[in-house]
Amino acid sequence: MGLTDDTGLLEVIVAAPQLRTPDETEAFLDPMPISELASMWCALQRVSRRDQVGSVWALKLYFDRLPHHRPQRALDLVLEVLRTEADKPTVMQLNDKFLLSLLHAHGEAVIDRIEHEAMRNDRLRWLLGGVHGAPDDPLMSRLAEHADGKAWQVDHLAQRTPREPLDCASLSTAALARAWVEQYSKSDRDQDDNLFAIMDFERDLREEDPDGLIDLVLEVLKIEANPVLLSLLAAGPLEDVINAATIDRIEREARVNERFRELLGGVWYYRAPDELKARLDALIGESRW
Repeated sequence: MGLTDDTGLLEVIVAAPQLRTPDETEAFLDPMPISELASMWCALQRVSRRDQVGSVWALKLYFDRLPHHRPQRALDLVLEVLRTEADKPTVMQLNDKFLLSLLHAHGEAVIDRIEHEAMRNDRLRWLLGGVHGAPDDPLMSRLAEHADGKAWQVDHLAQRTPREPLDCASLSTAALARAWVEQYSKSDRDQDDNLFAIMDFERDLREEDPDGLIDLVLEVLKIEANPVLLSLLAAGPLEDVINAATIDRIEREARVNERFRELLGGVWYYRAPDELKARLDALIGESRW
């Protein structure tokens, strides 16, 4: 199934009212032929973060649980995706997002089959080249005998290297906010080292210029209203920057900026010192998400 077909498939699933609980999602997906399930998984890898709501989120949770609950079916999916999906960045998401979970949860149950398949499956050996675990883990030693680590590293480096690397320190706050939205909107499949550059710069601001980090949060709020991205903004840079040294500014901004006050509702601060917690309680009231 190609990208166009995948998009149509997702539109059908997003509109399906039954995908509201884990049990309903399992009832819908468990009987699905492995070829359709693999196409579904591939389609989900192309969905941006900003669109991962509703039924799409329910589907992602289903696939997150699959390696833990149904190991042989999960391995069937891995092999089917390797067999049918031509887009390499999509296939690479099988690695630490899926295969590693399967090995951690049920390695003993699937290792023999993986070794057997790897003897005749070049793409599986390539995929195993990206699986890493404790060096003294017997399962990892067995997998290493079949893994093509060199081929994987070449593709991994190509996938991670951005065409235009970000120089965050040279950007205005407005430009940095636009870059933040762009990078955090991407699906896992499309992320590269520019996202980590943004994350590192957030850390630098938090440690060296907390007012600058608050400025960034406020600038993102001016241009973005997507609830998924706002939840990342609240649980990430905003939550990280709130402390005894910044609470005065947080209070000032919240008094004059309703959207900022609403964003505070997505901050978790249950372990904060009592005084800081009381001041945040007074700002947020009953508006917690």
